[in-house]
Amino acid sequence: MLSFEITPIGTVRNDRTDVQHTDNWGAVRSTITIDERFGDLCLQGLEGFSHVEVLFIFDQFPEHGDYREPRPYRGRSDLPPVGVFAGRGPRRPNCMGVTCCAIESVRGRELTVVGLDAVSGTPVIDLKPTMAEFLPMNVKQPEWVSRLMSEYFQP
Repeated sequence: MLSFEITPIGTVRNDRTDVQHTDNWGAVRSTITIDERFGDLCLQGLEGFSHVEVLFIFDQFPEHGDYREPRPYRGRSDLPPVGVFAGRGPRRPNCMGVTCCAIESVRGRELTVVGLDAVSGTPVIDLKPTMAEFLPMNVKQPEWVSRLMSEYFQP
């Protein structure tokens, strides 16, 4: 099976350190410091966008070896079991997360965003400006997901 190595481009810094505190990310302000190997102009042009997609690694969670059996989302018995690829949580085969965040400021190699659901110290593997043409229309999801996620991005 093909495998490859990914080197982080930067690191998240914010006031969230507890990986078990999984809700209320909406007001979390994070600064992503990009590695100096990309130079001081690496974020130039990003300030013209309102949002950025942040791809990161859930590096503070142990990997689970068996993903074959569907499990209740977030381990909650009141939710239906789902397969590993029907959720967005940190326990995944490649431990990658992605979140679309509001851009607050761009200064040199520092990008400050609001709403990033990654704890301080999380390695960032890529950034992509959010473009309207890439956003889906008519998104559909189960009712229980809307109920579960109602507090996720609340301040």
